[in-house]
Amino acid sequence: MNRIYLDHSATTPVDSRVIEAMLPYFDNIFGNPSSPHSVGQEAHMALEDARQIVADLIGADINEIFFTSGGTESDNLAIKGVAYKNRSKGKHIITSVIEHPAVLRTCEYLESDGFEATYLPVNSEGLVELSDVEAAIRDDTILISVMHANNEIGTVQPISEIGKIAHEHGIYFHTDAVQSAGKLEIDVNKLNIDLLSMSSHKIHGPKGVGALYIKKGTKIEPMIHGGSHERKMRAGTENVPGIVGFAKACKLCNDNLAKEAAHMTQLRDRLIKGLLTIEDSYLNGSRSQRLPNNANVRFSFIEGEGMLLLLDMKGIAVSTGSACSSASLEPSHVLTAIGLKPEDSHGSLRFSLGRENTQEEIDYVIEVMLGIVEKLRAMSPLKKS
Repeated sequence: MNRIYLDHSATTPVDSRVIEAMLPYFDNIFGNPSSPHSVGQEAHMALEDARQIVADLIGADINEIFFTSGGTESDNLAIKGVAYKNRSKGKHIITSVIEHPAVLRTCEYLESDGFEATYLPVNSEGLVELSDVEAAIRDDTILISVMHANNEIGTVQPISEIGKIAHEHGIYFHTDAVQSAGKLEIDVNKLNIDLLSMSSHKIHGPKGVGALYIKKGTKIEPMIHGGSHERKMRAGTENVPGIVGFAKACKLCNDNLAKEAAHMTQLRDRLIKGLLTIEDSYLNGSRSQRLPNNANVRFSFIEGEGMLLLLDMKGIAVSTGSACSSASLEPSHVLTAIGLKPEDSHGSLRFSLGRENTQEEIDYVIEVMLGIVEKLRAMSPLKKS
């Protein structure tokens, strides 16, 4: 059975060109990048070359990129780091109700330590209203954190405008760009971003590697203490093979961004059009302000888990929500936030595409879904005849 993978928002297969780039750094160029001898300096040069490539993807300066273990650590460092360094100015943080758990749980932790957080609502498409951002700002607000694109419904936020509002009030602006980096064009300066989180395994790189962009001059406190690695921002010997792979993945995205975005958009639209021919099916999220690879569709009267299992039996991998919370039986906090009832949330599937998917695969998925929905609805006590 041929496998069709449509869960790239959870993780992506590592590109063969990324693996090839990484291999020499496991045995040949294996030095500690902090060591002064030639073996270590070879690794150090690779580290700095990688830093420049990652910086180029988002229009940053090389000295504004700090390597981490992934998006979760980057979010934690950005939010906690700014909060603790600037608490003498204020203890209020603004974020949205549909953020990734790495942001929401971090804000909740800070609330337990004396900070206050405002969680902005979103409209039915999952978009933050700029008027709500303005209204939430207080004299003691020190940070606004709103994700660039949502990991479940793919809605792309107006982060340039949000960043502008933040800067007009002298507030730092952080965005979780784990889902958007490498898929959407990003220029941190044009988008008014002070801190930006990235993750390697979402763009066909290895797991366990990420980066945080920190705009020069941003006051932030390290969260991991020890040696002077990453210019004293993140202690611990750098994962050189992983970072080299991450950089290669960034370069591949940067070199082919427009082409791959167009390819995935075409497949996404074909998939959405085909799935919405099914009676009582609906698109979750924004139709226009959407990631090129995301289609989140709900099917009334049936459960997502049943659809997922039947699709898996056909060799098709999708998701009922974000991978980080898929073990929970609670309805998705994102789908709840856009106004869906629990039964509609549970009847939703996330299809997330990658560069390797084809039109033939999409047509097969649509065909299979038609049969699965019909089969499950025939057994559903919710479906009225």
